[in-house]
Amino acid sequence: MKFLNSRRAAWDTETTSVDPTEARIVTAAIVARGGDRPGATLSWLINPGIPIPPETTAVHGIDDARAQAEGADPKTALEEIAGRLAAVLRWGMPVVAYNTAYDWSVLHYELIRHGLPTMADRLDGAPYTLVDPLVIDKQTDRYRKGSRKLKAVAGHYGVELTDWHTAEADALAALGIADALYERHPRLDEYGPQQLFLAQQAWREEQQAGLQAYLRKTDPSAYCAPEWPLVPAQRG
Repeated sequence: MKFLNSRRAAWDTETTSVDPTEARIVTAAIVARGGDRPGATLSWLINPGIPIPPETTAVHGIDDARAQAEGADPKTALEEIAGRLAAVLRWGMPVVAYNTAYDWSVLHYELIRHGLPTMADRLDGAPYTLVDPLVIDKQTDRYRKGSRKLKAVAGHYGVELTDWHTAEADALAALGIADALYERHPRLDEYGPQQLFLAQQAWREEQQAGLQAYLRKTDPSAYCAPEWPLVPAQRG
């Protein structure tokens, strides 16, 4: 079935850190759309168990007081999130996340931190139906100038939202970008799930190598992890 005709999901996390190996999830959302069925949304507010840095509160709007008063127990919420994602992946539904390597890695290390089965433990094989609009956008429009951050890329593809940097809104933006990419590049539908998964791994590795080479012109120690979708802990 073509991507745009399928039931498809998207997800996003808002966290305490840009380092996926150290970040704690503060909010998360999974949205499902398409397939001739009503849209569905699941969302979580979590008490991360550590202070939320002011700079991340400025992004997602959740401070310590609210997280402690309203947030769910992290172990309970993480089990729910991972369980839902594993179910849709096993079913074969496309699962979209903008910059998948960040959110997938955050979830992986959070599950380990709380003594829960990882996504690899929950799945029979690789998560072949993951779709990363950031990786695909960079591959299909390599030489476009300007920011590749979520809001900028959403604007480029005509995806409009008003409540940026909530997990639900950012998940919807990622799904909107993915839809636009498949509309503009229908040949993407020629990839089977495993082919697209492996292609995204290769594209990401090439993209990160190029970015690292650029950054090392001014910072010889710059490192851009090439792995996708899971960033190894030893390099962050």
